[in-house]
Amino acid sequence: ESARWFGWSSIFFIPVLFNFGSYEHEVDVDPWDPEALQQCPYDKNHQIRAIRFPYHLIKCGKNHPELAKQLKSCPFNARHLVQKHELSSHIANCEDRVVVTHEDSDTPSMNSRWQPASVSNWQAPPCEEDWDQEAELNPVKPFFWGETDFLNKGLQKSSEVNVAPGIRAPRVLPWKN
Repeated sequence: ESARWFGWSSIFFIPVLFNFGSYEHEVDVDPWDPEALQQCPYDKNHQIRAIRFPYHLIKCGKNHPELAKQLKSCPFNARHLVQKHELSSHIANCEDRVVVTHEDSDTPSMNSRWQPASVSNWQAPPCEEDWDQEAELNPVKPFFWGETDFLNKGLQKSSEVNVAPGIRAPRVLPWKN
């Protein structure tokens, strides 16, 4: 016979019964506590801190591919992995489910709030530039790597070096002296 442990479940702080060995204890479990332990759906021996739980689900899912194929993720909370055949009942009773009642969605204020934005009738102003015409009027020579254009513009290449002797490259290699 195992003893029972009472805690509080999720957001609504509903009392929940846990079995932990031979003692009975009542404790408040905070659902937002990052250090709270959660049980892995792939391996019941794994107790994972809540803050690491999403990473563990991915890792453990890769280690148990057959079981991962049988489990489906809850659309309201990806940490909820349930058997495929139990998914519809889980969705109906999921504590993270957000409920929108039918009567709330029929109110005029809700309908007006969710209307799509009006279609814009803005038009771009007419463009004054014509790049094709500019290209015909001012042709540009294509660029070729390694060719310089300054010689063709009337500039002569000078053999004069206008750099101080200590800065310019030597004219004779040191080992040729």
